[in-house]
Parts: sequence; structure tokens; C-alpha cells
Amino acid sequence: MQELTPEQEYDSQLSKPKKKKIREVPPKIKKFREIRDAAIRGAPEDKIKAQKAKGKLTARERLAYLLDENSFQEIGLLVESRCTDFGIKDKHIKGDGVITGFGTVEGKKIAVFAQDFTQLGGSLGLAHARKIASIMDLANEAKIPVVGLLDSGGARIQEGVDSLDGYAEIFYRNSKYSGEVPQISVILGPCAGGAVYSPALTDFVFMVEGISNMFVTGPEVVRAATGESVNFETLGGSMTHASKSGVCHFVTKSEPACFRLVKELLTFLPSSRYEKPSVVVTKDPVTRKLRLLEQLCGMDPRRPYRIHHIIWWLADDHKFLEVHHDYAKNIVVGFIRMGGLVIGVVANNPAHMAGALDINASDKAARFIRFLNNFNIPILTLVDVPGYWPGTNQEHGGIIRHGAKLLYAYSEATVPKVTLVLRKAYGGAYIAMSSKYLRGDLNFSLPSAEIAVMGPRGAIEILYSRQIKSTKAGEVEAFKSKLASEYSEKFASPYQTTSTGSIDEVIEPLRARERIIRAFRLLENKRVAGTTPKLGNIPL
Repeated sequence: MQELTPEQEYDSQLSKPKKKKIREVPPKIKKFREIRDAAIRGAPEDKIKAQKAKGKLTARERLAYLLDENSFQEIGLLVESRCTDFGIKDKHIKGDGVITGFGTVEGKKIAVFAQDFTQLGGSLGLAHARKIASIMDLANEAKIPVVGLLDSGGARIQEGVDSLDGYAEIFYRNSKYSGEVPQISVILGPCAGGAVYSPALTDFVFMVEGISNMFVTGPEVVRAATGESVNFETLGGSMTHASKSGVCHFVTKSEPACFRLVKELLTFLPSSRYEKPSVVVTKDPVTRKLRLLEQLCGMDPRRPYRIHHIIWWLADDHKFLEVHHDYAKNIVVGFIRMGGLVIGVVANNPAHMAGALDINASDKAARFIRFLNNFNIPILTLVDVPGYWPGTNQEHGGIIRHGAKLLYAYSEATVPKVTLVLRKAYGGAYIAMSSKYLRGDLNFSLPSAEIAVMGPRGAIEILYSRQIKSTKAGEVEAFKSKLASEYSEKFASPYQTTSTGSIDEVIEPLRARERIIRAFRLLENKRVAGTTPKLGNIPL
């Protein structure tokens, strides 16, 4: 038999059919994967169907909508309750009704937890609470925002006071990390009893029409205690909290729409107080002319208009993310970009209550200003305010106390502050809206602005009361108009205010966008992120 060369031997080995080796998975790995996969599957199919029947997504579907694909890193998947009573331990529910971990939203790192209503109704026990507390601690260490997706039946009765202690652990961290990292709450089901206080302590609350509810006591308890008959939606639905209580900042019609809005909000925010918001390149020219402001200068000072139009024209690409759209509509707050810089806007809205300040408007603006100051976001204040809203309801409700919150917030804020007086700025309300001696950095005015102790008509009624009384009946209005015009020219003119230094400059309306952007660029290094004492964003 002819002996094969080494090369021929090698070729013959390659040509022989090889037996496929079956790779055996070690038993411990196999068991781990079975446990892990079962924990990820979660609740039985019937409970998932019940969740879907309510028009709600599952907790993991929600995370998939919110986070970038394949970015979620779960922590605490196999945690179980230590409760041994009422059969809780026998159920061996992995994760204890909440999913916690980290991920990214358009590349931005966040910490996230999602309560799972299909597991014990998403009720909060001690292990559940500790998972949330742990992820909040890690978020603070990593200096990244925390987003909570809440869908829970409340405290787990089977665990007694342990569940209440669990809530306390979360509330403590909400307060401790306030102003340190942004905190966002998304209500995607019931949120009742003590559970409502955690969202109230966070910076922003989102709700979805038809599925979100928040209340301290439910309809049955209300009926038993007061005899008042009320349903879930009226008592604590999304529009109730968005328009009446002010607890909710954003309302959407669906869960996917809600997650899109959360993502948009995150683009405006820094990850922590140790950063500034990212600057975005824009093709919108800094020198774009604002003919709308030129038209505004020719309007009757008492004619209403929506301040949103002014904000849209000032903003890069006409984009404005309004916060608290349905609450205290006489003042408008939200986020824009100008020249690529993130700016927080606070503006009087003459289309509602003539833009006057009241209790709710003061609270709304003050808390927003404190958030901006905590997270290094400059403030643009647009002023068109006739004063404080009068009446016994306001006085008895504490307008003095609530109005003082707005003064305090502006005085406390050390971020760049630019103010533009559009039309009216009267009395104490003029002071409150980031006036020069509340330490506004640059205060501008349009040529049409009226800045005075009070409106011309009211002022002449006091100053010339005797002359008006002695004027013939048919000539009173003409006499008042003449006096009001003279008063405006002498005492309410922006040039008078500029001469005293209360306004830095009267500016050309067409160039308002350019002047404001240049002002913020000038002030860009006014405050170094993370160098000021942490203040926190206490609910107001």
C-alpha cells in the first residue's frame, strides 16, 4: 500500500464527514436559565390578558417603549418577598412586583423602575421598596436621572407596617436626591394612599388619559366619610390633576405618546446638577427677525393674545415644550432652545386672566424656577403683567404667602436670568417677574412697554380724583384719556425706567431673538455646574 504524504493525509481528513458534537450545558447553567426565563416571563397569561384588556401595556413592554433597544440592564430580577404570612412566600414571585435597572434614552443613561401590576397588583412590600431605593441610590452615585413607571395597588396589606416603612425609604430618597438628579414619575395605573407622595416629591409627573389615577383616599372612602359620590376619574384622573390640583405636569392620550414625551423632556435636561444641558446645533439663524414683536408694539395694551406665539417665534425652529399646560394658564412655563442653548421660559399669558399673577400661577412658576436653578438651566422671563389678581378668594387663600414664593425663587436663582418686558409691568407683579433688583442679569424692554406702580387709568383716578369729579359729565372720558396718555408718557415709559437703571436697554423688536441669544451666551459661564450648594426642589 502506497504511503500518503503529509499533505495528502491532511486532505483526506478534511474530506471525511465529521460527527457533530452536541455541546452539553452544565446542569447549574441550565437551572439558572430556567429560573431567569421564568422570572422574565412573569405573571401567568391570564393576568397579562387582564392587563391588556384595560388598555395597558405590561411593565416590560413599557420599558421597551421608553429605552433604547437592547440597552436595559436589569438589577434584582430574582428578589423575593421575605413575608411568610398569607401565602406570599409560597407564591415565589421573582422580582416582587417591580422591575429595576439601567438603560439609555437616545444615548442618555437613566435609572428606571417599572411596577408590574400583573404581579400581586404591583403592590409595594419591603423587598419591592428596597429594590426601588437601591436603584435610586445607584442613580445618585452614577449622577443620572431616575424615571419611575408607577402602576400599583398601593401598600401590600399582607406585609403590614413593613410596606409603610418601604414607602418611607422611597420618600426619604426622593427628598434627599431632589436637586441632585432629575426625578420623573410616570403614572400608568392606580396610585393611591401613601403611594401618591413619591410622585409629588419628584420634579415632573406624567399621566395618561383613561388609565392613570392618583388619590389619597378612594371614592368609596370619600363616600363613607363625607357622603360625596364621585368616580375615579373625577376624583383623581389625569385632567383633574393637570388642571385643578397641579400635581400632574404632562397628560397624553396613550402610553406610547407618553413615553415619546418623556424622551423629549430628557433631551432638555442635564443628567445631574454637576452638568449643564447639552448644546444642540441648529440651522435656525440667530439673527432671524421677529416681525410679530413689531406688531405687538402697535397693539392696544389691554388686548389679549397668547404668549405661546411669542415663545414659538423666539425659539429655535419654533419648538416649545410646555410644562403644566392645563394648570394656572395665566402663566406659561416650559423649555426651548435659543442658539442651541437650553432655556427655561417663564411668561405671563394675557389670553388668560389678563396675565395677572394669582396663587396657582405663583406656585407653578416658583417651583419651575427652582428646578431650573437646581439643574443649571438659564431663565428667560417674558413680562406682560397688569398686577396680582384681586378678590377675597385670593387674599383669604394666601396670595401674600404664595406670591412671596415667586419672589423667593427668583431671588434665590443664580443661573443666568434675562428678562424682556413686552407690554405691561405694573406694581408688585413687575418686581416679582425677575426685575433688575431681584438680580435679573440683563433686563430688556420693547419700546411699547409700560412700567409703573400701576396702570395709567388707575393712577389718574387716584392722582386727579378732584379734577375728574369737577369735570362735566360728557367730557370725563376725554379728560381721563388725556391724563392717562400724559401719565404713560412721563411715568410709565420704558425710557424713564431705563434712565434709572431698572431696565438695561430698550431694544429693537425685530432683533429681540438675536439680543436675547447674545445675552445668554455672554452669561454662559456665570455659574459653574455643581459648585453651588444643593437646594432641592420642594413641592410648593
